Amino acid sequence: MKIIDWYTENYPTDDLGYEIHPEATFEGLFRQLDRYKDVYKYIGVSDSVIRERVFERLAEVMECDYDYIYDQWMLA
Repeated sequence: MKIIDWYTENYPTDDLGYEIHPEATFEGLFRQLDRYKDVYKYIGVSDSVIRERVFERLAEVMECDYDYIYDQWMLA
């Protein structure tokens, strides 16, 4: 699923969400984390609220603990 589709459906009043990179997916974001790449660049938005919401959803999608996602990001 595209991150922008999920985000704008769940947070329609967050105008910054409409600036999320249109091709970014949750699977792609997970790969970025595993490669210690810049997730803000991948998402296309440098907003910590959006990142946190997306990380929470990513943990659900990948069926892993949020702490795993967060720790991967902190290592980047």
